[in-house]
Amino acid sequence: MKNLFGKIMAIGAAVAALVMTVIIIVKAKAVRTKTVLTENKAEGFVDTAVKILMAVVIGALVLGGLYLLFSGTILPTLNQRINEMFNYRG
Repeated sequence: MKNLFGKIMAIGAAVAALVMTVIIIVKAKAVRTKTVLTENKAEGFVDTAVKILMAVVIGALVLGGLYLLFSGTILPTLNQRINEMFNYRG
């Protein structure tokens, strides 16, 4: 009977230790959740919109510059060289 009582107490102590571990983990998760939810550092919608707008404008400027370079400088010279190579009179 004494041995059975000792086993029950050992199981009770193990369960108590497990419950304490779970409580500690839940409290740590609660603190972490509170910290994350109360943080003030964040990227706002306006910041993101400005970044996207800047990327679009810079991309349009680069494409416009490439278009001007190809249409005004590269393609006429290329056409002239091809005409000279084949001695084509159009």
